Amino acid sequence: MSERRQSGMWFEDLGEGLVVAHAVTRTITEADNTLFSVMTMNPQPLHLDAEFAASSEFGERLVNSLFTLGLLVGVTVYELTLGTTVANLGFGRVEFPAPLFHGDTLHAESTVLEARASRSRENAGIVKFEHRGYNQRDELVALCERSALMHRRP
Repeated sequence: MSERRQSGMWFEDLGEGLVVAHAVTRTITEADNTLFSVMTMNPQPLHLDAEFAASSEFGERLVNSLFTLGLLVGVTVYELTLGTTVANLGFGRVEFPAPLFHGDTLHAESTVLEARASRSRENAGIVKFEHRGYNQRDELVALCERSALMHRRP
């Protein structure tokens, strides 16, 4: 059996103040937004009904904010937590200062806000991240604070 490779960072690598610009970007399609909305049973016409959304202040359908949040966290995994996280512990602040639309491309940056040794697990630490998502015009479209239980270096 071959050894699994990890690309995330160990707890010891995640010092407070560390900023990571993430390599993975993603253009959001109509299919992404529609599928996510119907899979999560969210019938909001701002996401699904082009005619309804055209008469809104936005003039077109918006990307479901929970898809935006999931995508934001997802694009951070490769550099930060792939193979090095024990568990996602929760979210603090979550904001969507500007909408995303079909055809927009999300890119992200993360900052380590806090890092401390776990009191209950000697082989892990708790890291609080701030993830920021931007569209192709570098407008901030999503921000969240997330805490994760991270493995220490073996």
